[in-house]
Amino acid sequence: SRKKRLPLLPHRIGLITGRDSDAKKDVVRNAALRWPAVHFEIREVTVQGPSAVSEVTRALRELDAMPEVDVIVIARGGGSLEDLLPFSDERLVRAVAGAQTPVVSAIGHEADRPILDDVADLRASTPTDAAKRIVPEVSEEIARVHQCRERLERQIALLVGRETQQLSLLRSRPVLAQPQRMLEVRHEDLDRLLARAHHAVNAAIVRGHDAVSHLRAQVRALSPQQTLDRGYAVVQLLDGPAAAVVREPADAPQGTPLRVRLARGALAARSEGEIAAPASHSIPEQNTPPQEGTVDG
Repeated sequence: SRKKRLPLLPHRIGLITGRDSDAKKDVVRNAALRWPAVHFEIREVTVQGPSAVSEVTRALRELDAMPEVDVIVIARGGGSLEDLLPFSDERLVRAVAGAQTPVVSAIGHEADRPILDDVADLRASTPTDAAKRIVPEVSEEIARVHQCRERLERQIALLVGRETQQLSLLRSRPVLAQPQRMLEVRHEDLDRLLARAHHAVNAAIVRGHDAVSHLRAQVRALSPQQTLDRGYAVVQLLDGPAAAVVREPADAPQGTPLRVRLARGALAARSEGEIAAPASHSIPEQNTPPQEGTVDG
């Protein structure tokens, strides 16, 4: 879980190796063959002897501090166990473990296993193996790109074909094949609804007019003015309480001044007292009986 993942395509590789060593040539040559665009930041150091640990550690820290370096390779060819002891030194091992940049160990051959192999983020058996595992093969990547492009083209062709078929189905529907027909049908429905609405409004107006006329006739029939128009009169005391209506002979003794209201205007009169009505005299029948206090004109 502590080990860091190597970048898929490193742009610049930091290489720590011996001065003019075969390990350096193997890494640079094989990496360039696989991916010609790769660049190297090379630090040539002593890889055996008393100064090897300090020089390798210093080069490691220098490369780790460079942000443009994507991965660091520590490479050395084969040698005796004593020659490889610097790569098991605790100081170097701790420096590798604390590096922020991924570190690849490419020390010796399969039989040589310094502690650095266990601490590095990736162990390569040889410098040549390190070059192969750090950068991809350009021809393989080109082939992979072609494969991805072909798959993408097939998927696009399938998608376009499916959508074209769906579009054809949509265009074959009546609503799209003859869009004006849908408008014609809706226009006919609208005409029918408008006709029904006009008929309903007119019928409501007629019913309302009839109801108003009927109410007007009822109001007029019950109006006092209508009674006066039929020939009746309203007799009121002229000197008594305001507009006091005479309802019986006792209300207007002989000599009482009176006001007689007619359908058109009013008359001044004076009571001659109660008179007896002839036996043959009767009040004519009316649809609406006269109000109390009225006299026949």
